[in-house]
Amino acid sequence: MASPVHFTVWPAVVVVALDQVSKWLLTRFLQPLETFPVLSGFFNIVHVRNRGMAFGLLNRSDGVQWRMILLIGASLAATIVLVWWLTRLKPSERLMAFALSLVLGGAVGNLVDRLAYGEVIDFLDFYIGSYHWPAFNVADAAITIGTILIGFVFLRGSRRGAQF
Repeated sequence: MASPVHFTVWPAVVVVALDQVSKWLLTRFLQPLETFPVLSGFFNIVHVRNRGMAFGLLNRSDGVQWRMILLIGASLAATIVLVWWLTRLKPSERLMAFALSLVLGGAVGNLVDRLAYGEVIDFLDFYIGSYHWPAFNVADAAITIGTILIGFVFLRGSRRGAQF
């Protein structure tokens, strides 16, 4: 049986690849702030840039360098902690390994953007009427799903929740 670390490599790689390819396609077809309607009244593809973190927190254009250093540092620290955690899992903890892999892939996907562009590209825009959820990307979705799965594992207990 493959160890959790080996099992985990592939989901993280897939998340990073899907995230980066989707962002590359977006930048080829939409200009910044341009919108492409997909489902009227519910979903658009938009091209927005986020210099902050999730849901636009710290997303200001005042050029403060500490924010970028803080966000890159936090992403690197999270990556190190996630890899460390993955190496400590038992082979039976496959659901936790998968969940951590999603978070790892998302963290790396957004870190690539921060290092390459100094900001993160977001493009998924869900809304009802004038109420919009903050735009997000594949990496953000993976982080959210992975975090929910981690919570599920903890709520079920390590013995029952570890099974995949």
